[in-house]
Amino acid sequence: MTRWLVTGAGGMLGRELTGVLRALPGAEVSAADRAVLDVTDPDTVTAAVAGHDVVVNAAGWTDVDGAEAEEERATAVNGGGPRSLARACARHGTRLLHVSTDYVFTGDATEPYPENTAPAPLNAYGRGKLAGERAVLGLLPDTGFVVRTAWLYGAHGRNFVTTMLDLAGRREHLDVVDDQVGQPTWARSLAVRLAELGTAAVAGRAPAGIYHGTSAGQVTWYGLARAVFALSGLDPERIRPTTSDRFPRPARRPAYSVLAHTRWAAAGLAPMADWHDDLAAALPHLTVDPVRG
Repeated sequence: MTRWLVTGAGGMLGRELTGVLRALPGAEVSAADRAVLDVTDPDTVTAAVAGHDVVVNAAGWTDVDGAEAEEERATAVNGGGPRSLARACARHGTRLLHVSTDYVFTGDATEPYPENTAPAPLNAYGRGKLAGERAVLGLLPDTGFVVRTAWLYGAHGRNFVTTMLDLAGRREHLDVVDDQVGQPTWARSLAVRLAELGTAAVAGRAPAGIYHGTSAGQVTWYGLARAVFALSGLDPERIRPTTSDRFPRPARRPAYSVLAHTRWAAAGLAPMADWHDDLAAALPHLTVDPVRG
């Protein structure tokens, strides 16, 4: 039997992860949402980690723009929380899988970022997440895993894909930026991959360190919106391209968020599926029912 603890279990990824893990043979899963476990409270974290073989940290401050105004609070969650979890895991001999982000990079590359690329965050959110990565890797050199993801979408919580489906029923045309490139990633697929990585870690088949948990391929937000419409039976010509300067935000976004996936081979795993294939599989499971046109 493998005993799992999922933090942030009430969020988009946490809910998917809890369901995936509970379907595994021999898995015992503790699901802790923010009301149950405050990852910034070291004593509570230490008590929660006790008795578990694997912790998957899906908790985090996800308000990227809000982090610009409240960087200290955001970093307490995204940097201090993983540090507390890593210390508790070191004390109890528990493996830690920590979910991080593409925002640790500047986004000025022209080819996918390898896992060993030197980070250089553009914004407060990225700085906080990088602090969390460094805490996990520093405190758990042999049992700490950092899994960076990006452009996450799913059935739970706000995300780009469900927003496009919602707006499809209320607007004739949508202007979507065509100068940011990334890898749309279905939360359920990432949850499956985290379960596979944790299982491999327990079996001693996965080396600790950094992995990139994003779908294969790449696309702009504009291209993604067109794909969402086309796969939903809507007219993709309703999507019009625009540029990021038309939508100023407090936090700068990376223009290029494509991650390489070379380290999965070390864990005996293939890269995740292509983003378009996963999007087609995901759409029937999303909750928005658009007005078709």
